[in-house]
Order: sequence, then structure tokens, then C-alpha cells
Amino acid sequence: MGSRVELFERIRRDSRVEGLSVRALAKRHRVHRRTVRQALMSATPPPRGERRWKARKIDPFTDAIDAMLRADLTAPVKQRHTVRRIYARLLDEHGMAEVSYSTVLAYVAVRKPQIEAESGRVLVDAFVPQTHEPGAEAEVDFAEFYVDFPDGRTKVFLFTLRLSKSGRAVHRAFATQSQESFLEGHIAAFEELGGVPTRHIRYDNLKSAVTRVLFGDRDRVENQRWILFRSIYQFEAFYCLPGVGGAHEKGGVEGEGGRFRRNHLVPVPRVASLAALNELLAAADRADDARRIGNRFRTVGEDFAAERPLLRPLPVERFEPGLTLTPRVDRHARITVRSSRYSVPARLIGRRVRVLLRSDELLVFDGKTMVAQHVRSINKGAEVLDLDHYLEVLKLKPGALPGATALVQARAAGSFTAVHDAFWAATRKALGDKHGTRELIDVLLLHRHMRHADVVAGLRAAMEVGSVRADVVAVEARRHANQTGCDSSAPDDTAPSNTVDASRVVSLTERRLTDPSAVIAGLPADTRPLPSVDAYDELLHLTRKGNVS
Repeated sequence: MGSRVELFERIRRDSRVEGLSVRALAKRHRVHRRTVRQALMSATPPPRGERRWKARKIDPFTDAIDAMLRADLTAPVKQRHTVRRIYARLLDEHGMAEVSYSTVLAYVAVRKPQIEAESGRVLVDAFVPQTHEPGAEAEVDFAEFYVDFPDGRTKVFLFTLRLSKSGRAVHRAFATQSQESFLEGHIAAFEELGGVPTRHIRYDNLKSAVTRVLFGDRDRVENQRWILFRSIYQFEAFYCLPGVGGAHEKGGVEGEGGRFRRNHLVPVPRVASLAALNELLAAADRADDARRIGNRFRTVGEDFAAERPLLRPLPVERFEPGLTLTPRVDRHARITVRSSRYSVPARLIGRRVRVLLRSDELLVFDGKTMVAQHVRSINKGAEVLDLDHYLEVLKLKPGALPGATALVQARAAGSFTAVHDAFWAATRKALGDKHGTRELIDVLLLHRHMRHADVVAGLRAAMEVGSVRADVVAVEARRHANQTGCDSSAPDDTAPSNTVDASRVVSLTERRLTDPSAVIAGLPADTRPLPSVDAYDELLHLTRKGNVS
């Protein structure tokens, strides 16, 4: 209507100012002369007439088509007419010959919604404005996005919980959409918001919450752990209708996922880990407190400040989101969890252990004692092995260490460093492969009760004095742990050349066996004669009193 009003205004102006004829005005504005006359008669364009159905050949068959569509109103859902079936019946039962399939399709597309509306069974697709009470409602959804980790571009999942009143949202990234991630996302959001919505939270029919959708629009069979979680945090779940129609019932969070992704995740983030990514998302959430939604007068942060006191306080009992499993340890000291294998201490082979599976980690317990902790793998068939779990076995089978998968992973992770390799090479050269490897294993056992950096410093110090013994590494590691930033490896220029550096542990026997002529750690050559045991040999000839021969 607006464009025709402007057209009429231009026609009337040109006629008034330039005195152009009807023909000239029609040519200038590229319209019919009838339109020019209408504009000159009235500034208000006449209403457009309703378009009349042009496919007149179908008119004799419209009553038959309408009857089929009305019969479908009471027919079973899977036994209703398709357009192809309507077309076939028109050909077979009504002798239709000159009407094309596309004409029938166009008629049904227009007429079917009208018949449904006339029956009162289908309402017009309209939306009703909603008013949300503060602190009462929220919406939850998952979205996808990509992140550049050190090992490449990876798809991760964005959990979003959004308060319906203020629009304040909390976002967390997870590697999967598992139930553990679903529950941990809720806990993180509740703790960030400082409370729980008092009425309900809206959801899709997520498998983490819904086991089965029943025939009723809102009837669901819920997961038992999800019911327990809701019972602890005291809120209700509102499940939206399946399909596209249900998305409108939580349109706030549906739009929030895309908005957040466009504003904070473009370009693709480059982060070292999921933990670093979640720190980035938390900072983005805080920045969004300053934005305004639509034409609201107050910011999201200001509305949330008024809504926060109305949330239900967090429960004293904190729900454990991890899933408890009880796998059996195989003969390779591994357990299988969600198609991935994880190592445990070899002493547990053949036994069942308790596993707490969380979204990003896996904890293994023997009774009440935690015996292993791993980063959760998201790749099926992956092996996550800890070299420490095999040290007792390797002490008995040192030949298995060079090709051990756990050693390969330890090198890749950086826990088995080049310093370890250098020490291992030195011990094998001095003591042989078997005993040298066992000496290395004794060093690796030090990592159980000492910091990694201290053990590495102990290895460097031991090799600097030519020692390949684990006990020397242990002493040097303890010395490094006790120092507070002191570089004990630096030489003391003020010390006399014939004194021993007090910051070093030197095995004199080992150095003497390695090179008898060497001056050990600045000491002068040892010129003392070898000790004699002749005096002790004389005791062998003495007869003890009371000895009966």
C-alpha cells in the first residue's frame, strides 16, 4: 500500500506542476492509463481486488477434492490422502483428464488449511505475548560451535541456561552432550546465578532428561537421575512440543545460542583446553550484562540484579553429576568406560573398581581410596594410560619399558622428559639394560611423593656429578624442594678449588669405579693404601671356650 501511495503522489505532483497529459504521465511512470486516472481522482489508492482462481479447469472437481480433505479430518493420521492419492482418485473415479498434477497440488495447498480452520481443529499459527515473573522461569538448550585446540579444530557443545525475565544467561562448553555435561551445566549455572528458578525450566526432549515421549503432548518418561537432581534443586521441568513447533515455546534460549555464537565465538576461538575456553565464556557472560535486549530501558545486568534475590537459594546438599560405574580391571591393568580404555594400578588386575565418570574427567576408586584420575576421552577406542600404574610390573619386566604404550603417551604429554631419557641412557651404559632400566624405574617412583620439577632437577644434578643412582637423584630432588629459588647448580667462584660444593651429593665409590684416576669433585687423589683384613683372619684360628668338637 505504501509504494502505491508514493506512486499516486508523484503522478499528482507531475500533473499539477508540469501539466502533463494522462498518456504522458502513464509513459513517465510506466503504468496503465487507468492507474493515472485513479491517481488524479483520489490520492488514496483503491484496495486491490481478491485474486480469482485462474485454473478454471479444476472447478468441476473442487467439490470432490474438498470431500476428500474433510474425510481426512476424522481418518487415522497415517491413512489420510496425499496429493498424489487425490490426483489418482480424480483420474479413476471422476474422469478428470485435462487437469495437471501441479494444478491439483496448488489447489490442495490453499484449500486444506481453510478446511481445517473451518472445522475448528487447527488454529491460525499465531503467537501470544508472554509476561514472565522475575525469578520464576528459565530455558535450557545445547548449541554447537567449533574451537581450535592445539591438536586441531574440534566441535564442542555450548550449554546455555537463560532466565526468562531478565535474559541473563550462563554458557558452558562441553566435549559431549552426555547426561554428565547436562547436569554439570545446570550446577555451574545455578552457582553462577546464585539460585534456582522457583517455578520451572523449559527443555527440548533431551535424552539426558527424557527416556521416552508418550502419546500425550506433554507426557514424558523421565530419567531417574534427572528426577533426583530436580528433587534436590526443587524446580519443575516443562517439556516443549517435539519438532519446530516446540522451539517457539523457548524462543529466548533458541535465539540466545545464535546471538552468543555470532558475537563472542567469531572468529573461531584458539584456546589450550576446555578449561581455558570456559574462562573465555564466563568473561563474555559478564560483558553481556551491559547489553540491552530489544527496546528495554534497563540493561541485562540491571534487570538481573532485581531478579537475583527472588531465586530459590541453592540447596545445602550438592548433587554429584558424575555417573557411577563398576568395571572390571583386565590383565593389562585397564578398565573400559564408554568404549575407551583407562589404566589403573596393576595390583588391581582382576578386581572390580568404582568409577565416577564426569563430563571432563574420570575418577577411579578402590573402596574409598582414589587410585587413578584421567582426563575423559571423547574418542571411541582410545587408550589413556598412566606410566606410573605399570612401574611395579616393569620393575619385574624391565625389558617391556622401551615399547610400552604408556611410555609413548608419557613422552607425548611431557611428563617423561628429555632429562629422563638422558638419565636412562646413562644408566644403561653404566649398569646394562636390565639394571639401568630398574634404576630409572626407581626414579619414576619418586614422582609419587615428590613434585615433577623437583625430580627433574634431581636428575640433572645427579648427571652433572656423574651419578646414575636413584638414591642420589632422591637426595638432590629433596634438596631442590627445600630451596626457595636458589640455583644450586651454579658454581661458587669464591670457594677454594680443593673444597667440595655443599650443594651436591657425590657418590665417591661410584666415581672411583667409573674412573679410578679421576679427581672426585675437587678432592685430591686418594693415596691411602688398601685396608688389610689379616688381623681378622687370625681370629679364625682361635678356639672358643666351651666348644665341643
